[in-house]
Amino acid sequence: MLPIEGLPVVVLAALRAASTGHRVMVVTSQENSDDELSDVLDSHNVECFRGDLNNTLKRFVDALEGEPDDQIVVRLTGDNVVPDGTLIDEVLEDFRNRNLKYLCCGGEGSGLPYGVSLEVMFAGDLRGALRESKLLSDLEHVTPPIISKYGRVSFKRHIGYAMASYRCTIDTLDDYLRVCRMFKDSDNPVALSLDSLLKKLREISELTVVGKPCPRLVLGTAQLGFPYGIVNVVGKPDYDQARNIVHTAISNGVIYLDTARAYKDSEAILGRALSEGWSSRASVVTKLSPLSECVENTATDTVKLYVERSFYQSCQALNTNYLDVMLLHRADHLWSWGGAVIESLSVFKDNGQLGRVGVSIQSPDEALRVLDCADVEFLQLPFNILDGRWAQVVKRICDIKRSRPLTVHVRSVLLQGLLTSSDSELWQRANCYESLKVIEWLTDKANTLTNGNVPELCIRFVASLDWVDGVVLGVETLEQLTENLTILDCPLWGTEVISSIVKDRPKLSSDTLNPSKWSVS
Repeated sequence: MLPIEGLPVVVLAALRAASTGHRVMVVTSQENSDDELSDVLDSHNVECFRGDLNNTLKRFVDALEGEPDDQIVVRLTGDNVVPDGTLIDEVLEDFRNRNLKYLCCGGEGSGLPYGVSLEVMFAGDLRGALRESKLLSDLEHVTPPIISKYGRVSFKRHIGYAMASYRCTIDTLDDYLRVCRMFKDSDNPVALSLDSLLKKLREISELTVVGKPCPRLVLGTAQLGFPYGIVNVVGKPDYDQARNIVHTAISNGVIYLDTARAYKDSEAILGRALSEGWSSRASVVTKLSPLSECVENTATDTVKLYVERSFYQSCQALNTNYLDVMLLHRADHLWSWGGAVIESLSVFKDNGQLGRVGVSIQSPDEALRVLDCADVEFLQLPFNILDGRWAQVVKRICDIKRSRPLTVHVRSVLLQGLLTSSDSELWQRANCYESLKVIEWLTDKANTLTNGNVPELCIRFVASLDWVDGVVLGVETLEQLTENLTILDCPLWGTEVISSIVKDRPKLSSDTLNPSKWSVS
């Protein structure tokens, strides 16, 4: 209902879809809350069908009553105002020429921004999906049964735009203001071409760095809370810098932000940055307090109170009443105090206040113990290109992923920046006294594979491993974030390159691989 150049969003979306003569119908609910929407559509001569509120798939099928099964149906959403009749014509031509049953336009497969989206199918397949669907999610999202049956085939005519990381849907206030700028001062917003709108989107999307989303990058935010890392010479960024880092990461398709109760004011800074219309676009992974107040014989009820306090402190700092992921800061908290910690977090899950529970582990031995617990849905572990300790863990992770959901994030990919340094004194502080050999190996591999870029070598190696879902990288500056986004925009390496790296890498001691063993002076 919000206006764009004088037209409500849903009206603009419908009129643009009809711009080359297609019959367009807005499908909404019979609830009284949608009466005003129906009246607005009627006042703009936009056809409207009203049906079931909770069963969106049935609503679509009912709207098609009387149409033959071979009627081609194009599905769009009312918050996507950029698609127009010309784009629909192109997609329909491709659908017919390729003799398809399902075709989608949108996302990385099409090269177009998120929000330039539509799907094409037959009316008969929608009816079949309604008859066969058992899942509530199918009834809500309409097309998953059809995609499952025919596969997700993409419209690729405009893949050359390379704008999959851009965004022009309307889910948040920030989204709405961006789309308003795209249409600003237009005499005829219905007739604006796709090309002109995407050109404008490029001009106003100053935060977009790479051409496709970067979901494998997890933004580590410890540096936003305090000076972190052995090679950190910049210090903690101020709030404006921190906000720009967070918003730039999200604008480039980063979907996980990593923080912790123990990272001083990192949660509060992150919560403030997300509250500016960005909270729905990323998931926060935070860590429970280290529970240093609880000793071995602390009463179970007392431990639960400390867990609850930490949970609600994180909620308050992050400006939310729901946490996406909470990790135990210590692996032994999974079993300590009679399992009181995981029991408390399970209550939050059951109450709908917490999405997933996981553990931040320090060593392979911890990982193997933790992975035996079915309650663990998320694992964060330290790993890097020179760490050869994890073979058993990787095998176990791969086995588990075949049987139940498990997300694995890897941190310390640059070993707090040590792997990028040629300063022998820093290496000695990290208990490595033959650093020249290590530095030479890293340099040689980087010269061979990444034009001499050691950070790229280390990051791409970990990101290319098929058991890794996300790489946690903290930054102090926007320039560092841009470098990381650019690196992770590169193609992943195959098994041949990975094997060539692993076969002759130098070995580091566990005292070097564990930063808690380093000298801080």
